[in-house]
Amino acid sequence: MITLTLIGKPDCHLCEVADEVIQTVAAELPDDAVAIERRSILDDPALYQRWWEKIPVVLIDGELHAHWRVSPDRLRVALAQRAD
Repeated sequence: MITLTLIGKPDCHLCEVADEVIQTVAAELPDDAVAIERRSILDDPALYQRWWEKIPVVLIDGELHAHWRVSPDRLRVALAQRAD
């Protein structure tokens, strides 16, 4: 299973857009292919310190995939590569 982690914060418009992209792309895959985690920089000082300037941040299996804007096409390609 691939883990997608969205790091953001409440009331962040770009974070909401990124979440929609992630949900849309994940819905195209089998149910057990992707697990989605959502983490807030407001709940974790270490996340805040590392990512506050770049949210939303998307990690795939703990590795940086994107920040600020998430491309659905680029995310599809990255997930397909992980699945192989």
